[in-house]
Amino acid sequence: MHIKWNALAQTAGVSFGITVAVVAVFALGILALSRREASQSARGSESGAAAGGRLALAGAYTCFAACAAAVVYGLTLIAGK
Repeated sequence: MHIKWNALAQTAGVSFGITVAVVAVFALGILALSRREASQSARGSESGAAAGGRLALAGAYTCFAACAAAVVYGLTLIAGK
């Protein structure tokens, strides 16, 4: 039995990198949601807070959609076609 150590290391490295990236993007989505809540609570004091809240919500949805797409893509790779 011959183990291709280079291929194993590449697979482990890419898996680690993608995992860190997905977690970071998810954390950015959570941060955007918290910014939206802060924007809503400050809405009475600022006039532009509503636009900032909508922008933060759109950013959060984008981050969560990117995470979901990465998970679905990984599942299709595992399951095969």
